[in-house]
Formats: sequence, structure tokens, C-alpha cells
Amino acid sequence: MKLFPVRLSNINKMLDFYSQFNPSPLSIKQFIDFGLNACPRKSFVFLRKELPVRLANIMKEITLLPESLLRMPSVGLVSAWYVKSFEEVLAFEKTDPTETNLEKFCKSLIQIRDRHSDVVQTMAQGILELKESRNGAIEPSTELSIQYFLDRLYMSRISIRMLINQHTILFGEIPQTGRHIGSIDPLCDPHMVVRDAYENARFLCDQYYLASPELEVIEHNEIDKGNPIKIVYVPSHLYHMLFELFKNSMRAVMEHHGTENDVPPIKVTIVKGKEDICVKMSDQGGGIPRSQVDQLFKYMYSTAPQPPKSKTDLPLVPLAGYGYGLPISRLYARYFHGDLVLFSCEGYGSDAIIYLKAFSDEANELLPIFNKTSTRFYKATVPTGDWSNQVKGKKIKPIVI
Repeated sequence: MKLFPVRLSNINKMLDFYSQFNPSPLSIKQFIDFGLNACPRKSFVFLRKELPVRLANIMKEITLLPESLLRMPSVGLVSAWYVKSFEEVLAFEKTDPTETNLEKFCKSLIQIRDRHSDVVQTMAQGILELKESRNGAIEPSTELSIQYFLDRLYMSRISIRMLINQHTILFGEIPQTGRHIGSIDPLCDPHMVVRDAYENARFLCDQYYLASPELEVIEHNEIDKGNPIKIVYVPSHLYHMLFELFKNSMRAVMEHHGTENDVPPIKVTIVKGKEDICVKMSDQGGGIPRSQVDQLFKYMYSTAPQPPKSKTDLPLVPLAGYGYGLPISRLYARYFHGDLVLFSCEGYGSDAIIYLKAFSDEANELLPIFNKTSTRFYKATVPTGDWSNQVKGKKIKPIVI
């Protein structure tokens, strides 16, 4: 299926052209090295080719989505945003890096970033529209395609925002000051980010439950013993992951120990090893059954009701309660080849571990690539199981926050 095939035939030709190329993943070290020797012209020349490639790769996958989902108004809106942004970047394809064009390019990038700020919420609305049109019944093959696509769409969005933010922060109208290089902190203090995320999650918890668990933090620096742990990372990404985990842990603890005067604290352990930086969050919130752990990372898992729309008819989908917090947090962790995993001891509590790369030259972007393998996935059917399975039909209560 083509995106608006009649009106935008030329755009489809350019999509076919740029989707032939693979995105060029960058490491945190490459972002840092470029930022230290920042040159707006070099960045302009790189981005005017790289952004169309990244946009085209994910836009080609949008066309492969099930017809039933593509017909949803909110999905059409997201498609239109991507087409508009693709057009705007292509306008600079053959322009010279003059001061005027550099200024126009920077303003255009800010427009693109702002336009896509509601992509996650709007796609969530599209999924709700599909569920509503099918009375909540969605075929397993469609569900698999949607899960696969949303992971790739949101990862692509994270990467595009990263490129845009680096350029606009480094070369925008307001010069950057301090130690940050774009959105990267070369001396990021994970302990401080943990505290910041905890305090903000605690504020919400206090509002809802009129109480909240305390926080205990332990640092273990195996490499530089006795020294505080510092990492080269994007603090906003780490904050996003921790804030989501704290919200989940606090809710679990408060609901599991609701009638008790003293609730157990949430314990965070930060460890620096040879290859990995690990941030482990442990709670005594009663845990969850092992059968539900994988479900927590599925976008289709939440059964929250459809939210109200704003006066402008744009969707207002709060991520809290729609099951999107954990899967997107895992994407942030995986973006620079880390990970986020959950372990649960039902009846006691849960552990969540964020893994980050210790070396910035190994922290490479993980990017979706449009090719025959990804194309085949959208046409695949649910495989027939070749192992005996547990009895199905047991009702699983969704865990959302």
C-alpha cells in the first residue's frame, strides 16, 4: 500500500530511493567527539542525508501495517506527520550550507521535532480506535505485527529526536553552556538521576496514596573503588526509565502494604563493572506471576478505557495506565545497546535492572532497518506451537499504572 499514492507520487519515489539505504548508527563516543569539534556545516551535510534515510525506513514499514489499522484516523494522522517531515527535510537535499540555509534548517528541525512530540500518544489512540472498531477482538497475527511495528516506530523516533536535539542544542540560537554536549552528559551522575526520578514519582504517589515508600541507594564501583560512579549518557533517557520503574514499584508497594503503618523502602543498587553499568531497583510490592512478566512489555496488553479527547479533537492519551511506560523504557535502554529486564518473586516483590554500556564507544545506536526480513514479518502468521503449552483461557488481570 502506498502513502497517499495519487497526491504524493513523487514522495513515494523518494521513499523508495532513500529506503534502499541503511541508517548509519552512531555511538555515544561519536556524538561526543563531534560535539567537541562542533561544525554546523558538517552536521547539516550529514543530517540532510541521514534523516531522510531514517524517516524512509520507518515510513515504508507504516505502509505494511494491517489495512484495518491504517484506516484508523489517528494512524492516518501519524502517517501525514511523517510525510510532511520527509518533505521538509528533502527541501534541503541539494542546498548549499550557507548561513541562511543553516538557520532555516535548524528551525525546520525544531518544527519536525515539535510535530512528532505526540506520536506515541496518537498511535496509542489509533490502537484504541482499532480495538473499539473490533469490539476489543484483534487477530493474533495483527497483534504480532503491531507489537513488532511499534517497537520499531518508537525506536526510530528516539533516534531521530536524538539527532535533531544534538544539532539544535549545539547550533541553535541559544549557545550551550556547562559540561553537557548536546543532550549528553559526559559526567552523568546516575545517583542524582535516581534521586530526581524518585522525588517526582514520590510526589505523584503521595497525591494518590497520601504516603510513599522511602528510598535506599547503594553504589558499588568495582572499577574505581571508593569513587562515585560517573557515566557518559543521556540523563533524560535514564530519567525516563527510572521514573517509570519508580511509579510501578511505588504503586505495587502501596497496594501490597496499604494497611500497614510502615511500608518497606525501595532499594536501588548502582554498580559499575568492566562492561556494564547496572541500576537495579528492588521492591517488596508482592511481585507478579511469572506468566505475566512478558505481558508487561506488550502495547496491546492494557485494557484501560478510551480517554477523552481535547476540544481540538486531538487525542489526550496519558501514558500512565495505558501500558506504554515499560515497553518504551526498554527501548530507551536498548537504544544504546543496553537493556531493561524484570524479575519477579510472586508474593514478595520484583527487581528491575537497567543495563547500560560502560564504554561510550560500545554504546552504538540500535536502529530499525527496512529490508526483506522486516517485510516478511508483517506477512507472517502466528506460528503453530511445537511444544506442549499450559492450559489457556485463564483470565489475566492487567497490571498498569
